[in-house]
Amino acid sequence: MPTAADALIYTRTAGYRHDSIPAGATALAELAGELGLAAEITEDPGAFTPERLGRCAVVVLLSTTGNVLTPEGRAAFAAYLRGGGALLAVHAAANAEPDWPFYGELLGTRFAGHPELQPGRVLVDAPDHPATAPLPDRWAWTDEWYDFTSHPGDRGARILARADESSYRGGTHGDDHPLVWCRDTGRGRVFFTALGHAPEAYGDPVFRAHLSGALAWLTA
Repeated sequence: MPTAADALIYTRTAGYRHDSIPAGATALAELAGELGLAAEITEDPGAFTPERLGRCAVVVLLSTTGNVLTPEGRAAFAAYLRGGGALLAVHAAANAEPDWPFYGELLGTRFAGHPELQPGRVLVDAPDHPATAPLPDRWAWTDEWYDFTSHPGDRGARILARADESSYRGGTHGDDHPLVWCRDTGRGRVFFTALGHAPEAYGDPVFRAHLSGALAWLTA
């Protein structure tokens, strides 16, 4: 992992823009600060340079949608991750960079759709992971319950939590519905959580502990 001590929180969108982005960016900056990281919130694709990324312990893509990086930014970001960088991808970040194969391989899948916002249950598969240790084994939560084009476990991701499709309407994966996972890429690390649609999520202490655990794992 890099010895740098910055967290770059990137919130650019080129498609649907979530109302929760301001609350999420503020929360993630606070959580990064609690871990001793100096957080920068930006929508400037010019931040993705080798020099700037070289100061980053972690990059956060917060509900980024569409093509949000330049070709030069893509190259710098890929080199950063392969060289030991860390990525926290939150919610609609699964719908970012749709025509960049590297990013799809990085996450292990792509966003496919979601039913309406509704209550459901999260099933924790990895109570030993810092990001899921704060969660109840069966966590009642309200979100959009994302569906994906494929199972990220087939690309080597470790599934940390799943959606209980019996607890809400509109799921398409069945009993094995991935929601939260992590993986290594080169010498770097990637963490994805599908949760975090609503602004109020980022004030919830359990969800904040989930994000804090993800940041801690990524920067350990």
